[in-house]
Amino acid sequence: MDVSLIAVPYDSAHRGERMGAGPLALLDAGLERRLTSRGHDVRVSLVEPPAGSWRAEIRTAFELAGLVASAVREARAEGRLPLVLSGNCGVSLGVVAALSGDARVVWCDAHGDFNTPETTTGGFLDGMGLATLVGRCWSALARGVAGFAPIPEERVWLVGARDLDPAEAELLRASAVQQVPAASVGAALAARIADEAEGAPLYLHLDLDVMDPSDGRANGYAAPGGVRARKLAEFAGSLARAPLAAMTLSAYDPAADADGRAREVAMAAIEAVLAH
Repeated sequence: MDVSLIAVPYDSAHRGERMGAGPLALLDAGLERRLTSRGHDVRVSLVEPPAGSWRAEIRTAFELAGLVASAVREARAEGRLPLVLSGNCGVSLGVVAALSGDARVVWCDAHGDFNTPETTTGGFLDGMGLATLVGRCWSALARGVAGFAPIPEERVWLVGARDLDPAEAELLRASAVQQVPAASVGAALAARIADEAEGAPLYLHLDLDVMDPSDGRANGYAAPGGVRARKLAEFAGSLARAPLAAMTLSAYDPAADADGRAREVAMAAIEAVLAH
């Protein structure tokens, strides 16, 4: 398979810190070499904010999303699978902007990312990523990402979320987002999602903390009760048969991964996708 690895090494506008260190750590650990050795044609690119722009969490996040949209469009025009390695989940806005308007989103995450500025207590922009994607907040800035239109909630599967703020959980219960518990993740779920998508472009967003910490600690936000590593790779690989239009892998903090097991889970999931 021809693939474009699009690295976005930022976390809350900080380059190479916390989860922003993850994309480059995966590349430094030989991700490109591993994929090439399996016969894939791999192209690597790095997304950086515009030169001279002021670094601010909100502004920079939307700037990066716009640049990711351009990189994903370029990859797809060349017949390559866009695989975005990102510190934060917010780049999903750019991926969706680059896909056709009928895209379906499979959002794998320990967290709902469904807070809004009115419900958040932590003030973390990335905790609003999915809410932004479906048009519940930051709508003016989101419209500034060329090609973006909110995804209807019924076209979103939220997979493996279990660590939710109370107000966030209430918003999700009242939404049309399809929620799937971690215990249900596997090949059968992938087949059901592909069937319900009815040929529409599928976008897999994989926040690595969806995995259970017993198989490796992805970041400081990891929560128990997640998807086991084997099931995660099985699900990702089965979903790729749909096929996938794009994928992101986000929120890997190498500082939290003392034994390297989370890194291996990430690479296994990517390999499973490209194998199909």
